[in-house]
Amino acid sequence: MEEPPVQTSEEQVQKSGMPELKEKSPSENVKKGLKNTKANATAERLSRPMVSTRNRMEPTSNLNTSTASLKSTSSLKSTSSTKSSVTRTVVTGSSKTSNSAPVIRRNSTGGVLEKQTPTVAKRNVTTNSVPGKKTSPLGSEPLRRSLPEVQRSPLPLGSGKSLIRSSTLDTRKTTPSTPLARTSRTLPNSDGSKLDSGKKSAVKSSPSVSSTRTTSTTLDAISSSATRKAVSKISSPSTRSPSVSSGSKVSSVSSSADRTSALSGRKKVGTPDSRDSRLIMLPQVEVKAGDDVRLDLRGHRIRSLASSGLNLSSSLEFVYLRDNLLSTLEGVEILKRVKVLDLSFNDFKGPGFEPLENCKALQQLYLAGNQITSLVSLPELPNLEFLSVAQNKLKSLSMASQPRLQVLAASKNKISTLKGFPYLPALEHLRVEENPILEMRHLEAACILLVGPTLKKFNDRDLSREEVTYSKSYPAHTPLCIKGGWEFCHPDHAFDSTFRFLLDQWKDQLPPGYVLDGASVDQPFEADACSCHFNFIKDKADSNNKDLVFKYQWFVGESTLSNFVPILDAIGEVYWPKHEDIDQVLKVECTPILEGFEHPAVFAISSPVSPGTGYPKVLKIDAHGELVEGNIIRGNIVVAWCGGTPGKSVASWLRKRWNSSPVVIVGAEDEEYQLTLDDVDSCLMFMYTPVTEEGTKGEPQYAITDYVKAAPPSVSDVQIVGDAIEGNSMKGVGKYFGGREGPSKFEWLRENKDNGDFVLVSAGTTEYTLTREDVGRRLAFIYIPINFEGQEGKSASTVSLVVKPAPPKVTNVKIIGDLREGSKVTVTGTVTSGTEGSSRVQWFKKSSSKLEGETGLEAVSTSKIAKAFRIPLGAVGYFIVAKFTPMAPDGEAGEPGYAISESAVETLPPSLNFLSITGDYCEGEILTASYGYIGGHEGKSIYNWYLHEVETDSGSLIPEVTGLLQYRITKDAIGRFISFTCTPQRKDGMSGESRTCMGQERVRPGSPKLLSLEIVGTAMEGTTLTVDKKYWGGVEGDSVFRWFRTGLDGTEYEVKDATTSSYALSLDDIGFYVSVSCEPVRSDWTCGPVALSEQIGPIIPGPPTCQSLEFTGSSIEGQRLNFISSYSGGEKGDCFFEWFRVNNNGTKEKLINSCEYLDLTLEDVGKFMELVYTPVRNDGVRGSTKSITSGVVVPGEPIGVKLVIPVCCEDMEIVPEKTYFGGQEGEGQYIWYRSRTKLQGSSLRDISDDLEDVFLCGKSLKYTPVLEDVGAFLALYWLPTRIDRKHGDPLVSICDTPVVPAFPVVSDVHVKELSSGTYCGEGKYFGGYEGESLFSWYRKTDDGNTTLIPEANSRTYAVTDSDYNCRLLFGYKPVRLDYVEGELRLSEPTGIILPELPKIEMLALTGKAIEGDVLTAVEVIPESEIQRHVWGKYKKDTKYQWFCTSEAGNMSFEPLPSQRSCSYKVRYEDIGHHLRCECIVTDVFGRSTQPAYAETSSILPGFPRVDKLEIEGRGYHTNLYAIRGVYSGGKEGKSSIQWLRSMVGSPDLISISGETGKMYEANVDDVGYRLVVVYTPVREDGVEGQPVSASTEPIAVEPDILKEVKQKLDLGAVKFEVLCDKERSLKKAPGPGTLDRRILEVNRKRIKVVKPGSKTSFPTTEIRGSYAPPCHVELFRNDQHRLRIVVDSENEVDLLMQTRHLRDVIVLVIRGLAQRFNSTSLNSLLKIET
Repeated sequence: MEEPPVQTSEEQVQKSGMPELKEKSPSENVKKGLKNTKANATAERLSRPMVSTRNRMEPTSNLNTSTASLKSTSSLKSTSSTKSSVTRTVVTGSSKTSNSAPVIRRNSTGGVLEKQTPTVAKRNVTTNSVPGKKTSPLGSEPLRRSLPEVQRSPLPLGSGKSLIRSSTLDTRKTTPSTPLARTSRTLPNSDGSKLDSGKKSAVKSSPSVSSTRTTSTTLDAISSSATRKAVSKISSPSTRSPSVSSGSKVSSVSSSADRTSALSGRKKVGTPDSRDSRLIMLPQVEVKAGDDVRLDLRGHRIRSLASSGLNLSSSLEFVYLRDNLLSTLEGVEILKRVKVLDLSFNDFKGPGFEPLENCKALQQLYLAGNQITSLVSLPELPNLEFLSVAQNKLKSLSMASQPRLQVLAASKNKISTLKGFPYLPALEHLRVEENPILEMRHLEAACILLVGPTLKKFNDRDLSREEVTYSKSYPAHTPLCIKGGWEFCHPDHAFDSTFRFLLDQWKDQLPPGYVLDGASVDQPFEADACSCHFNFIKDKADSNNKDLVFKYQWFVGESTLSNFVPILDAIGEVYWPKHEDIDQVLKVECTPILEGFEHPAVFAISSPVSPGTGYPKVLKIDAHGELVEGNIIRGNIVVAWCGGTPGKSVASWLRKRWNSSPVVIVGAEDEEYQLTLDDVDSCLMFMYTPVTEEGTKGEPQYAITDYVKAAPPSVSDVQIVGDAIEGNSMKGVGKYFGGREGPSKFEWLRENKDNGDFVLVSAGTTEYTLTREDVGRRLAFIYIPINFEGQEGKSASTVSLVVKPAPPKVTNVKIIGDLREGSKVTVTGTVTSGTEGSSRVQWFKKSSSKLEGETGLEAVSTSKIAKAFRIPLGAVGYFIVAKFTPMAPDGEAGEPGYAISESAVETLPPSLNFLSITGDYCEGEILTASYGYIGGHEGKSIYNWYLHEVETDSGSLIPEVTGLLQYRITKDAIGRFISFTCTPQRKDGMSGESRTCMGQERVRPGSPKLLSLEIVGTAMEGTTLTVDKKYWGGVEGDSVFRWFRTGLDGTEYEVKDATTSSYALSLDDIGFYVSVSCEPVRSDWTCGPVALSEQIGPIIPGPPTCQSLEFTGSSIEGQRLNFISSYSGGEKGDCFFEWFRVNNNGTKEKLINSCEYLDLTLEDVGKFMELVYTPVRNDGVRGSTKSITSGVVVPGEPIGVKLVIPVCCEDMEIVPEKTYFGGQEGEGQYIWYRSRTKLQGSSLRDISDDLEDVFLCGKSLKYTPVLEDVGAFLALYWLPTRIDRKHGDPLVSICDTPVVPAFPVVSDVHVKELSSGTYCGEGKYFGGYEGESLFSWYRKTDDGNTTLIPEANSRTYAVTDSDYNCRLLFGYKPVRLDYVEGELRLSEPTGIILPELPKIEMLALTGKAIEGDVLTAVEVIPESEIQRHVWGKYKKDTKYQWFCTSEAGNMSFEPLPSQRSCSYKVRYEDIGHHLRCECIVTDVFGRSTQPAYAETSSILPGFPRVDKLEIEGRGYHTNLYAIRGVYSGGKEGKSSIQWLRSMVGSPDLISISGETGKMYEANVDDVGYRLVVVYTPVREDGVEGQPVSASTEPIAVEPDILKEVKQKLDLGAVKFEVLCDKERSLKKAPGPGTLDRRILEVNRKRIKVVKPGSKTSFPTTEIRGSYAPPCHVELFRNDQHRLRIVVDSENEVDLLMQTRHLRDVIVLVIRGLAQRFNSTSLNSLLKIET
């Protein structure tokens, strides 16, 4: 969008509605040197708006700091070259005294604002700081529309108690600051302030006095933008006051004393170190708010908020208590509606921030400049957006979560760690300058990891791309480790380092006997399987055989890893991220469970979830089910849809035999499949192709099974098929199952009527024919299944019904006879148990040859007893069926027998038995054909009529009557014979022989006659009438026509020469009636009767018509077009016409032209001309218009008509006057010539012929005279050219007077340094030829006074001693050769004239390039006297910076941030790298020398050693102990570690065998001893250092065990249930079958191991003894559940316990009871009173 115009300050103040300020400053705060008159004059000048302009910007001050209001540093650079004008206005209030000056206050950075001006601008007002770029105070318009209305407070002038002398505004341009370009939150509207939400205030500051500096924005913009209160345009404090403009020079007054006076009224005056304006943020006072919601008590020395005079109330919203003596927050809890609370520069030390918990509406909190050491007690404030804790004594930023905090300023503290960094989900700006933590490398990357993607600025600058990229190289769990105190390191080592850090936190929580070797999560993708990996390794020394069980819980959260939410039902090792999880981070907690006990969980964190690819993939596929015939197997698939929508995937089963390729099983397209016989001895393949709803297919995957086995042979559903009637055949059937069936056995048994038993009557067959012996009995069928391998299965049987005697029955039923239409057929059959004579027969027809009872039978005869039958026509094509019903003598009917013909009934071939034609053979008559058909059902027979020239020819078909039996004779048949041909066709499509019947005579024509006669046409002049008639009677010849004209009186006249069938009406026919007669004539000249048509008329005149229209003339620009037309339609009247211009796109433009001609102009070139002509009759009737279009109008020849050159002046552009003709003008040729004489005539026309004293000076239409043209005449040569590049005749013109010179001026006046101490003044002269111009030099001092240097009137100037610490100006007054003088111009002041810079001849390093040694940089000074003098007098400071190469062997150096002294101690990280020291010397004038460098060779490792060696552990015998030390001396190799025990009070050390690692797990043997570790450092190359030792306090018994041991020792006798290993093998782990139960009995005198009794045995004592030596108890370090009791050399036993706890109790109890035999009393170790 376009940038809105910048409002003037007056308009802004009027719109803001801001009241005038009424602040009176104390006179004691005004500097004594300032005069009231100057203050009044200054105030008066400040009250008037001024507009400051300048052609270019000055370089920005090095004190300026960038703010969030500027988009980037590049925008500042581009602003320096941008021409802009900013309107500034200073508003002054009505003061009580006339000499009061504007009140000055400290800005939000701690400095003093200079002439701050409150302005209120509209929300969308932006500044033109960068051309082409636009900024918006609250981001884009869509963002602002989506946010709630924001309460915006103006940034008024402060109400502090110090004044500063004001000066007039500088006339130079300033770079206006822009508000924050991006915001993430807005504040709710304040009820008390009631500010217009559509307005906001901005404060502009005056520019700096220095001509080489401009204003810049400070952190006020950050503060105000972050809180959404206002947008501030404030400059950072400058070392000089604003200057007063006078002409082209500036006179300035220093204001350093003014700032001192401004702060003199404060008790605690901030020094530059304590009040650094770049680091401390202070609020803007809300002056628009009413007194009921605002409280401003700054600098009132208040000691307590509970004072009665404070008048704190719950309605206050803006409270300013800066610069007081408050040390506690008691009483602040009443401020429940406070939004801005300023407690800066008080005596708070903290903790004690709990009272702020009631301030729920608090948005800005300022605590800078106190003594706060911790923020842990700061409660969570739900609306806090800005927090300033700069210049305190904080050591960390640990505090409660602040959900809406956007800006955190914590500069100038003692922060040295990021441990405990709070959860700040909305933080955008973080500042930690001047803190010890800045020494940490890549601190910015660590903060990016902790805060997350909301962070936009770090330490008042945009995030570095390198740091952002660097932060992405760390593991996902890095923020948690940083918050936990992990030391930030290089990303190459971060993964191992962070895991070791987490492992140190988890080591005491892991299940005993297990070590965590890794914890990670796969890269998560949407809808794809994401697995977690927790690798627990079992300790080899642990004898516990129990395996770990794991419980999982998945969480999802933000990248800051601070608010993870558990995912419901995500409790497995694998989780499938959802679409809403994209860009979120996953966390999985793994809880190890050992023997039912849940140990604390460990966790792993993933990287952000990435969107899915949309291509599904099969992660797992297999087939489950028993591979036995008949079983159902199921394919199991695990599919990762990868962001796609699950669709209908493709599943299929394939069968593969051992020697063939897989074959798809048809119909097996489900995930389940039932095995069949075909699958036996084959393996199955389950193939699955995932498909999404979008149609995306994944890669098909398959799983293959083992070979399918056959089921055991079995049979089911055994039954007997057939009726149990004598003579019938019965069949036993059953469903076999179990592989391929082999020789199964079948048996038939007959029932014995006497005893009911069944007797075998047949075997080996499934069929059995019933005999008479079976009548009245039942039969049984037995099915014994046997497979192909001979395996016999369980038999199955069934029993039939009682066999009945056979009814009458007919067999061998046959149909005899010829199966043709009309033939006679008979049926025969053999009847048993009945009489054939009385049997009945019924005849049917059937369409198919398959006989299925009476289904589909259709009776064809009514008789039911006739055995003979004549085939009717209706049976043709059908099969004949005879139903034969046998009858018994007693009338019982048997089952009917059916016989069907072997073939369908055939019909006779189609044929005709007669064919004839009837009718008269004359034109127009109807002939009818008739015939007789035989041969089955007639189908669609074929009929054709033919015409024959003679009776013997083949004839020509008459297609119009094909398929018809009648034919009306047409004219074409005259004189020909007619025949009819019929081809019989049966219904089944069979055709018979065709027959033809020929007509008896030729066709005769009819008598000629006219059936109708009429005139067609309009009775109007100009039209043509035609005759419409219908002739009949053979072929028509030349019929005779005659036209008649009949008057109104009835008189008829024949029209002469009108003898054709058409007649054109003419002018003579008007008013008459017209008719026509016709005598029909046949082609053989036979005439018929004359017919007369009806009359039409009377004839009326025709419409006026233009018969022809055409152009005359040429279509050329400048020519004239005429036209010629012809008229018809009655008497011609006044016809009219119109001219149009037709464009190329078809559009028309009407021309105003009433003439019968048209003159073509330039506008017509390239277009068409159209004439529209309208004929008009004399009675005014108009006819139809007619138009013609000309060809394209072509341009005329190019001609230059006029060329005039106006008066010429140097540096003023000449625009000649010219006139062109000849089409559209193109790019003509223009040549300017310069001549000292005025040419005329032929010399002017031939000016292009290289004349003497004529010079070419330009080739364009316009020309600007230069210096060489002064006094000469200018001539222009013009070659007119048409757009198609056709040239005309050239035209030449010359000016009337010579070129006059311009007024003398000079520009770009500047000073150039020729050599050290010598300067040259330069400038660009313009205005004719230069004469003796005047030069001068000026000296300008720091106080702004400019004085002329006497006798310095040449271009060069040599510096003198008087010029040091001053600036030089060069004056240039131009003088033309004719002595005309111009205006004096002064150059910009030079830089301050200073002496020669100090130089460093060489930088040397002392010390060795070895790890641990100290390198010192020494400067070598040149031996010249000047340099010695400069070093002795002007040297101020020497700065050092140490660098280190980024990689070994790579000579690219990176700075070491915290190494800025002349000495540097070589570190371990420097080994293999090169070091470089940079030295820069600064003189008293603030100048710095070029850096001098000194480099070392590759750093060598130091002698190996270990410092700060200590043992970490809790001090109990069940804990894990680890050593920690700082190794130095190159890369550590295989250092030697040995753990030992030391008795308290004894110097002897007892080595612990096998314990040489950095970790040691204590046991009961260590109770009462000190653990000692000896660490011998060894470098990677084998160099060994001095050994170092460390020890612990005496190891104590774990409290729970100690309590239990004391109880058992007090009892004096205890029994323990233990286990004993029967095999007693240390190499073999005891199994469940090798352990026996034992009872361990101990008392004060002895120890005994008893084997318990059983049902068959008594208890037996296996070992028994006293505690006298050598009785002792031994432990096994590799088995925490095992011990050995040794009574003497022959009696010992190994015992096992369920837990380590029980083992330790037993050992301590035994040793406690045996204390009298020990040198050291165990009771003393256990602290038991004896």
